[in-house]
Amino acid sequence: MNNSINQSIKEAIELIKDSDNIYIVSHVQPDGDNIGSTLALGLAIKKLKGKVNIVKVDDIPSYLMFLPGVDMIKEQDITAPIDLLISLDSSDLDRLGIGKEFALKAKKIINIDHHITNENFGHINIVSPTSAATAEIVYDFIRELGISIDKDIATCIYTGISTDTGSFVYSNTSSRTHLIAAELLKIGIDAELININLYQSKSMPSAKLFINSLSHLETYLDDKVGLVSITREMLMENNAKMEDTEGIISFIRGIDTIEVACILKEMDEEEIKVSLRSKKHIDVSKICRKFNGGGHIRAAGCTIYEEISKAKQLILDEIISTFR
Repeated sequence: MNNSINQSIKEAIELIKDSDNIYIVSHVQPDGDNIGSTLALGLAIKKLKGKVNIVKVDDIPSYLMFLPGVDMIKEQDITAPIDLLISLDSSDLDRLGIGKEFALKAKKIINIDHHITNENFGHINIVSPTSAATAEIVYDFIRELGISIDKDIATCIYTGISTDTGSFVYSNTSSRTHLIAAELLKIGIDAELININLYQSKSMPSAKLFINSLSHLETYLDDKVGLVSITREMLMENNAKMEDTEGIISFIRGIDTIEVACILKEMDEEEIKVSLRSKKHIDVSKICRKFNGGGHIRAAGCTIYEEISKAKQLILDEIISTFR
Protein backbone atom coordinates (compact mmCIF):
# COMPACT_ATOMS: atom_id res chain seq x y z
CA MET A 1 0.00 0.00 0.00
CA ASN A 2 1.15 3.55 -0.66
CA ASN A 3 2.25 6.04 2.01
CA SER A 4 -1.04 7.95 1.85
CA ILE A 5 -3.05 4.82 2.71
CA ASN A 6 -0.60 3.82 5.44
CA GLN A 7 -0.98 7.25 7.00
CA SER A 8 -4.78 6.99 6.79
CA ILE A 9 -4.62 3.61 8.55
CA LYS A 10 -2.57 5.13 11.37
CA GLU A 11 -5.08 8.00 11.74
CA ALA A 12 -7.99 5.55 11.70
CA ILE A 13 -6.43 3.43 14.42
CA GLU A 14 -5.96 6.47 16.66
CA LEU A 15 -9.61 7.34 16.08
CA ILE A 16 -10.68 3.82 17.05
CA LYS A 17 -8.60 3.95 20.22
CA ASP A 18 -10.18 7.31 21.16
CA SER A 19 -13.79 6.25 20.44
CA ASP A 20 -16.24 4.50 22.75
CA ASN A 21 -19.39 3.73 20.73
CA ILE A 22 -18.09 2.08 17.56
CA TYR A 23 -20.35 0.72 14.83
CA ILE A 24 -19.42 -1.32 11.76
CA VAL A 25 -21.59 -1.51 8.66
CA SER A 26 -21.33 -2.93 5.14
CA HIS A 27 -23.45 -2.98 2.01
CA VAL A 28 -26.85 -4.53 1.29
CA GLN A 29 -27.03 -7.87 -0.54
CA PRO A 30 -23.98 -9.09 1.41
CA ASP A 31 -21.33 -11.32 -0.09
CA GLY A 32 -18.28 -13.11 1.24
CA ASP A 33 -15.99 -10.09 1.27
CA ASN A 34 -18.70 -7.98 2.91
CA ILE A 35 -19.36 -10.40 5.76
CA GLY A 36 -15.79 -11.71 6.02
CA SER A 37 -14.14 -8.29 6.34
CA THR A 38 -16.89 -7.04 8.66
CA LEU A 39 -16.54 -9.94 11.08
CA ALA A 40 -12.73 -9.92 10.96
CA LEU A 41 -12.54 -6.26 11.90
CA GLY A 42 -15.39 -6.63 14.38
CA LEU A 43 -13.62 -9.48 16.20
CA ALA A 44 -10.37 -7.52 16.26
CA ILE A 45 -11.94 -4.34 17.66
CA LYS A 46 -13.81 -6.41 20.24
CA LYS A 47 -10.44 -7.72 21.43
CA LEU A 48 -9.13 -4.17 21.66
CA LYS A 49 -12.14 -2.32 23.08
CA GLY A 50 -14.23 -5.07 24.65
CA LYS A 51 -17.30 -4.13 22.59
CA VAL A 52 -18.30 -3.26 19.04
CA ASN A 53 -21.69 -2.95 17.32
CA ILE A 54 -22.17 -4.51 13.87
CA VAL A 55 -25.25 -3.31 11.99
CA LYS A 56 -27.36 -5.85 10.12
CA VAL A 57 -28.49 -4.16 6.91
CA ASP A 58 -29.73 -7.24 5.04
CA ASP A 59 -30.19 -10.99 5.41
CA ILE A 60 -26.95 -12.95 5.59
CA PRO A 61 -26.62 -15.66 2.89
CA SER A 62 -26.90 -19.14 4.36
CA TYR A 63 -23.52 -20.22 2.96
CA LEU A 64 -21.82 -17.62 5.18
CA MET A 65 -23.56 -18.56 8.42
CA PHE A 66 -20.63 -20.82 9.39
CA LEU A 67 -18.34 -17.84 9.95
CA PRO A 68 -17.07 -17.17 13.49
CA GLY A 69 -18.82 -14.25 15.17
CA VAL A 70 -21.71 -14.12 12.69
CA ASP A 71 -24.11 -13.66 15.60
CA MET A 72 -22.48 -10.26 16.20
CA ILE A 73 -24.29 -8.94 13.14
CA LYS A 74 -27.66 -7.80 14.43
CA GLU A 75 -30.21 -5.02 14.27
CA GLN A 76 -28.93 -2.03 16.22
CA ASP A 77 -30.55 0.86 18.08
CA ILE A 78 -30.42 3.93 15.84
CA THR A 79 -31.14 6.19 18.81
CA ALA A 80 -27.90 5.23 20.60
CA PRO A 81 -24.90 7.59 20.38
CA ILE A 82 -22.42 6.79 17.60
CA ASP A 83 -18.90 8.11 18.11
CA LEU A 84 -17.46 6.27 15.14
CA LEU A 85 -18.88 4.34 12.20
CA ILE A 86 -16.66 2.13 10.05
CA SER A 87 -17.97 1.36 6.59
CA LEU A 88 -16.55 -1.69 4.83
CA ASP A 89 -16.63 -2.74 1.17
CA SER A 90 -19.16 -0.08 0.11
CA SER A 91 -18.40 2.48 -2.59
CA ASP A 92 -21.09 4.94 -1.48
CA LEU A 93 -23.46 5.67 1.39
CA ASP A 94 -26.60 4.59 -0.47
CA ARG A 95 -25.33 1.00 -0.72
CA LEU A 96 -25.40 0.80 3.07
CA GLY A 97 -29.20 0.58 3.17
CA ILE A 98 -30.38 1.26 6.72
CA GLY A 99 -26.71 1.66 7.60
CA LYS A 100 -26.75 5.06 5.88
CA GLU A 101 -28.89 6.40 8.74
CA PHE A 102 -26.24 5.27 11.21
CA ALA A 103 -23.52 6.86 9.07
CA LEU A 104 -25.29 10.21 8.87
CA LYS A 105 -25.66 10.23 12.64
CA ALA A 106 -22.04 9.25 13.41
CA LYS A 107 -19.57 11.86 14.62
CA LYS A 108 -16.82 10.34 12.46
CA ILE A 109 -16.73 7.83 9.56
CA ILE A 110 -13.88 5.56 8.49
CA ASN A 111 -14.40 4.30 4.94
CA ILE A 112 -12.47 1.11 4.05
CA ASP A 113 -12.95 -0.24 0.54
CA HIS A 114 -11.29 -1.54 -2.62
CA HIS A 115 -13.71 -0.34 -5.32
CA ILE A 116 -12.27 2.08 -7.87
CA THR A 117 -15.63 3.89 -7.92
CA ASN A 118 -15.55 4.70 -4.19
CA GLU A 119 -16.86 8.21 -3.45
CA ASN A 120 -14.52 8.82 -0.47
CA PHE A 121 -17.43 9.69 1.81
CA GLY A 122 -15.55 9.16 5.06
CA HIS A 123 -13.69 11.54 7.32
CA ILE A 124 -10.87 9.05 6.83
CA ASN A 125 -10.80 7.09 3.56
CA ILE A 126 -8.75 3.92 3.20
CA VAL A 127 -9.48 3.01 -0.39
CA SER A 128 -7.14 0.67 -2.27
CA PRO A 129 -8.43 -0.37 -5.73
CA THR A 130 -5.34 -2.54 -6.25
CA SER A 131 -6.35 -4.78 -3.35
CA ALA A 132 -8.14 -7.96 -4.42
CA ALA A 133 -10.70 -7.64 -1.63
CA THR A 134 -11.58 -5.36 1.25
CA ALA A 135 -10.53 -8.28 3.44
CA GLU A 136 -6.95 -7.78 2.20
CA ILE A 137 -7.02 -4.20 3.51
CA VAL A 138 -8.56 -5.39 6.77
CA TYR A 139 -5.70 -7.89 7.15
CA ASP A 140 -3.16 -5.04 7.04
CA PHE A 141 -5.37 -2.86 9.23
CA ILE A 142 -5.64 -5.47 12.00
CA ARG A 143 -1.89 -6.09 11.97
CA GLU A 144 -1.26 -2.35 12.28
CA LEU A 145 -3.84 -2.27 15.07
CA GLY A 146 -1.54 -4.59 17.01
CA ILE A 147 -4.16 -7.32 17.40
CA SER A 148 -3.10 -10.94 17.00
CA ILE A 149 -4.88 -12.57 14.07
CA ASP A 150 -6.30 -15.75 15.56
CA LYS A 151 -7.99 -18.64 13.76
CA ASP A 152 -11.45 -17.01 13.85
CA ILE A 153 -10.26 -13.70 12.39
CA ALA A 154 -8.12 -15.53 9.83
CA THR A 155 -11.12 -17.64 8.73
CA CYS A 156 -13.15 -14.50 8.08
CA ILE A 157 -10.34 -12.79 6.16
CA TYR A 158 -9.66 -15.88 4.04
CA THR A 159 -13.37 -16.13 3.19
CA GLY A 160 -13.46 -12.51 2.07
CA ILE A 161 -10.41 -12.91 -0.15
CA SER A 162 -11.43 -16.28 -1.58
CA THR A 163 -14.93 -15.19 -2.57
CA ASP A 164 -13.89 -11.87 -4.12
CA THR A 165 -11.16 -13.52 -6.20
CA GLY A 166 -13.36 -16.40 -7.37
CA SER A 167 -11.26 -18.80 -5.30
CA PHE A 168 -8.04 -17.09 -6.45
CA VAL A 169 -8.71 -17.24 -10.21
CA TYR A 170 -9.93 -13.71 -11.07
CA SER A 171 -7.55 -11.15 -12.55
CA ASN A 172 -7.56 -9.14 -9.30
CA THR A 173 -5.56 -11.94 -7.62
CA SER A 174 -2.00 -10.76 -7.02
CA SER A 175 1.18 -12.23 -5.56
CA ARG A 176 0.33 -10.38 -2.34
CA THR A 177 -3.08 -12.09 -2.30
CA HIS A 178 -1.36 -15.47 -2.24
CA LEU A 179 1.15 -14.34 0.39
CA ILE A 180 -1.67 -13.22 2.70
CA ALA A 181 -3.53 -16.49 2.08
CA ALA A 182 -0.36 -18.39 2.97
CA GLU A 183 -0.06 -16.50 6.27
CA LEU A 184 -3.69 -17.27 7.09
CA LEU A 185 -3.11 -20.96 6.37
CA LYS A 186 -0.12 -20.91 8.72
CA ILE A 187 -2.39 -19.66 11.50
CA GLY A 188 -4.32 -22.91 11.18
CA ILE A 189 -7.58 -22.15 9.41
CA ASP A 190 -9.59 -25.11 8.14
CA ALA A 191 -9.44 -24.35 4.41
CA GLU A 192 -11.34 -27.54 3.58
CA LEU A 193 -14.26 -26.52 5.81
CA ILE A 194 -14.27 -23.02 4.33
CA ASN A 195 -14.26 -24.32 0.76
CA ILE A 196 -17.04 -26.84 1.44
CA ASN A 197 -19.26 -24.10 2.87
CA LEU A 198 -18.49 -21.61 0.11
CA TYR A 199 -18.37 -23.81 -2.97
CA GLN A 200 -19.70 -27.28 -2.24
CA SER A 201 -22.94 -26.74 -0.35
CA LYS A 202 -25.50 -25.82 -3.00
CA SER A 203 -29.07 -26.57 -1.94
CA MET A 204 -31.37 -28.49 -4.27
CA PRO A 205 -33.48 -25.32 -4.95
CA SER A 206 -30.24 -23.54 -5.86
CA ALA A 207 -29.26 -26.34 -8.25
CA LYS A 208 -32.70 -26.31 -9.88
CA LEU A 209 -32.58 -22.52 -10.29
CA PHE A 210 -29.11 -22.83 -11.80
CA ILE A 211 -30.32 -25.33 -14.40
CA ASN A 212 -33.48 -23.33 -15.07
CA SER A 213 -31.61 -20.05 -15.54
CA LEU A 214 -29.05 -21.53 -17.93
CA SER A 215 -31.85 -22.96 -20.06
CA HIS A 216 -32.82 -19.31 -20.65
CA LEU A 217 -29.29 -18.12 -21.45
CA GLU A 218 -29.24 -15.54 -24.24
CA THR A 219 -26.11 -14.76 -26.22
CA TYR A 220 -25.21 -11.84 -28.48
CA LEU A 221 -22.37 -10.68 -30.74
CA ASP A 222 -21.38 -14.15 -31.86
CA ASP A 223 -21.60 -15.49 -28.30
CA LYS A 224 -19.33 -12.80 -26.85
CA VAL A 225 -22.09 -11.60 -24.50
CA GLY A 226 -24.09 -13.95 -22.27
CA LEU A 227 -27.18 -12.81 -20.38
CA VAL A 228 -29.59 -14.42 -17.93
CA SER A 229 -32.68 -12.89 -16.32
CA ILE A 230 -33.84 -14.18 -12.93
CA THR A 231 -37.47 -13.31 -12.24
CA ARG A 232 -39.38 -13.61 -8.99
CA GLU A 233 -41.56 -16.20 -10.74
CA MET A 234 -38.47 -18.35 -11.41
CA LEU A 235 -37.58 -18.18 -7.73
CA MET A 236 -41.06 -19.35 -6.72
CA GLU A 237 -41.07 -22.15 -9.29
CA ASN A 238 -37.81 -23.52 -7.89
CA ASN A 239 -38.52 -22.73 -4.22
CA ALA A 240 -35.33 -20.67 -4.31
CA LYS A 241 -34.07 -17.40 -2.82
CA MET A 242 -32.19 -14.60 -4.55
CA GLU A 243 -29.01 -15.74 -2.77
CA ASP A 244 -29.31 -18.98 -4.76
CA THR A 245 -28.23 -17.08 -7.89
CA GLU A 246 -24.67 -17.19 -6.54
CA GLY A 247 -22.31 -18.74 -9.07
CA ILE A 248 -24.51 -18.36 -12.16
CA ILE A 249 -22.68 -15.34 -13.56
CA SER A 250 -19.27 -16.92 -12.98
CA PHE A 251 -20.39 -20.00 -14.90
CA ILE A 252 -21.51 -17.84 -17.83
CA ARG A 253 -18.22 -15.96 -17.87
CA GLY A 254 -16.45 -19.32 -17.89
CA ILE A 255 -17.86 -20.19 -21.34
CA ASP A 256 -14.96 -19.96 -23.80
CA THR A 257 -16.48 -17.39 -26.19
CA ILE A 258 -17.92 -15.10 -23.53
CA GLU A 259 -16.25 -11.74 -22.85
CA VAL A 260 -19.10 -10.14 -20.87
CA ALA A 261 -21.53 -12.03 -18.64
CA CYS A 262 -24.67 -10.35 -17.33
CA ILE A 263 -27.30 -11.40 -14.82
CA LEU A 264 -30.47 -9.43 -14.08
CA LYS A 265 -32.29 -10.09 -10.80
CA GLU A 266 -35.89 -8.96 -10.39
CA MET A 267 -35.97 -7.64 -6.82
CA ASP A 268 -39.31 -5.91 -7.39
CA GLU A 269 -41.54 -5.10 -10.34
CA GLU A 270 -39.44 -2.05 -11.25
CA GLU A 271 -36.20 -2.74 -9.37
CA ILE A 272 -33.68 -4.83 -11.26
CA LYS A 273 -30.24 -5.61 -9.83
CA VAL A 274 -27.68 -6.02 -12.59
CA SER A 275 -24.31 -7.76 -12.21
CA LEU A 276 -21.66 -7.71 -14.93
CA ARG A 277 -18.44 -9.69 -15.29
CA SER A 278 -15.86 -9.47 -18.06
CA LYS A 279 -12.94 -11.67 -18.98
CA LYS A 280 -10.16 -9.70 -20.70
CA HIS A 281 -11.06 -6.51 -22.53
CA ILE A 282 -14.21 -4.74 -21.32
CA ASP A 283 -14.32 -2.37 -18.33
CA VAL A 284 -17.75 -3.22 -16.91
CA SER A 285 -17.47 -0.58 -14.17
CA LYS A 286 -17.83 2.10 -16.88
CA ILE A 287 -21.05 0.46 -18.06
CA CYS A 288 -22.50 0.31 -14.56
CA ARG A 289 -21.56 3.91 -13.78
CA LYS A 290 -24.01 5.00 -16.47
CA PHE A 291 -26.74 3.60 -14.20
CA ASN A 292 -25.26 5.10 -10.99
CA GLY A 293 -23.56 1.83 -10.15
CA GLY A 294 -19.91 0.87 -9.95
CA GLY A 295 -17.40 -1.74 -8.96
CA HIS A 296 -14.26 -3.03 -10.63
CA ILE A 297 -12.97 -3.29 -14.20
CA ARG A 298 -13.92 -6.98 -14.42
CA ALA A 299 -16.80 -7.07 -11.91
CA ALA A 300 -19.44 -4.41 -11.35
CA GLY A 301 -23.12 -3.87 -10.64
CA CYS A 302 -25.98 -1.39 -10.71
CA THR A 303 -29.71 -1.10 -10.16
CA ILE A 304 -32.12 -0.15 -12.94
CA TYR A 305 -35.55 1.03 -11.85
CA GLU A 306 -37.56 -0.33 -14.76
CA GLU A 307 -39.45 -3.56 -15.40
CA ILE A 308 -37.14 -6.40 -16.32
CA SER A 309 -37.56 -6.44 -20.12
CA LYS A 310 -36.86 -2.70 -20.31
CA ALA A 311 -33.89 -3.03 -17.96
CA LYS A 312 -32.51 -5.86 -20.07
CA GLN A 313 -32.65 -3.77 -23.23
CA LEU A 314 -31.04 -0.77 -21.53
CA ILE A 315 -28.08 -2.70 -20.13
CA LEU A 316 -27.70 -4.78 -23.31
CA ASP A 317 -27.50 -1.64 -25.46
CA GLU A 318 -24.71 -0.30 -23.25
CA ILE A 319 -22.81 -3.60 -23.29
CA ILE A 320 -22.99 -3.93 -27.06
CA SER A 321 -21.89 -0.31 -27.56
CA THR A 322 -18.61 -1.06 -25.76
CA PHE A 323 -17.66 -3.57 -28.45
CA ARG A 324 -17.91 -0.99 -31.24
